[in-house]
Amino acid sequence: MYHLVFPLKYRKSVITEESGITLVNVCKEISARYEVEFIEIGYESDHVHFLVQSVPNMCVSEMVRTIKSIVAREIFRLHPEIKAKLWGGNFWTSGFYANTVGLYASKEVIQKYVQNQGKEEEYEKIHSGQLKLF
Repeated sequence: MYHLVFPLKYRKSVITEESGITLVNVCKEISARYEVEFIEIGYESDHVHFLVQSVPNMCVSEMVRTIKSIVAREIFRLHPEIKAKLWGGNFWTSGFYANTVGLYASKEVIQKYVQNQGKEEEYEKIHSGQLKLF
């Protein structure tokens, strides 16, 4: 299980409630195709947090590349107004934060961290799922 954070390009505040719904729907499609289970998805206006579970043979960089590319493509396709605000044509920055969830950072600890990240009133939890055995 991993805690992933993807900042938006230029740290622009472009995620809205409507695009957040699209984000969840796209992630559900990714789950169905790629054996990546989204335990929690949340965002502030300029970055997105994911708590994800995946099969052990998928490396983190491959999982990140898959999520970032599909989400960006679909957000731009379904919300062209967001693409107009990000003049470089990229939705995400090139970097990301990733950490494993384990003994000292349990699922509950990471969920609490994600929920309390930044300004508490700005964070929007938009999806919550269940662990799966692959």
